[in-house]
Amino acid sequence: MHTYILSDLHLTPDRPKVIAAFLNFLRKQALSAERIYILGDLFEYWIGDDAAEKLGAAPLLQAMKKVGDQVDCYFIAGNRDFLVREKFTELTGFKILPDETVVDLYGTPTLLLHGDSLCTDDHAHQAFRKDIVTNRTFCDELLELSIDERLEKAKQARQKSNEHKAGISMGIMDVTQSAVEDAFQKYNVKQMIHGHTHRQNTHQHNDCVRYVLNDWHTTNSIMKIDDKGIKIKNQKVWFQALQFLILRKK
Repeated sequence: MHTYILSDLHLTPDRPKVIAAFLNFLRKQALSAERIYILGDLFEYWIGDDAAEKLGAAPLLQAMKKVGDQVDCYFIAGNRDFLVREKFTELTGFKILPDETVVDLYGTPTLLLHGDSLCTDDHAHQAFRKDIVTNRTFCDELLELSIDERLEKAKQARQKSNEHKAGISMGIMDVTQSAVEDAFQKYNVKQMIHGHTHRQNTHQHNDCVRYVLNDWHTTNSIMKIDDKGIKIKNQKVWFQALQFLILRKK
């Protein structure tokens, strides 16, 4: 048996090839797994579980549910889809885990997280996490707004995010070494897996190892883990989308 881990798909109707690639994964690969973990930013933005129809996400959730009913599936929210709630689990079959969750991966205790909590040099983003992402009261009040009001706020947030990224160095937006070391020590693990930075790589931290998953903008990034080890496979999104279209016609 094996486990799949993926992150940062940023699904949106503006990227139909990415949506098709994800549907292809769900149809061709997902059902063979023992477990599946999605480490946040599955959606470009998520304004509430009640807005799935408005976002055009209902078919995606239905496809996820077919897998979630047969495979143990888990979801850690990212900084784009932090408004997922219990209804999301009902719609998809994916159980929501807290950010920074330790799981046993074939005998190896492993810290799973979205990854933005490690980017402590990005002070603006850490303020956003504190004031909005992890502020349950604020989020509950936000969810009380109408769907159209939430949609407008999401668009404004995306614009601010793009402006922020354009005016800051890539180094500041990456993880901070001290934050990584603190996380290894806090959770007493030797293995960590996250996304968020869109910089796929394997990093050695003394006797600890940190795996970073890529986004799905042009290529996917699917980690496969079994008792023999870890592999990250990448495939062009357009190719997976083509595979999905061919399968759908059969």
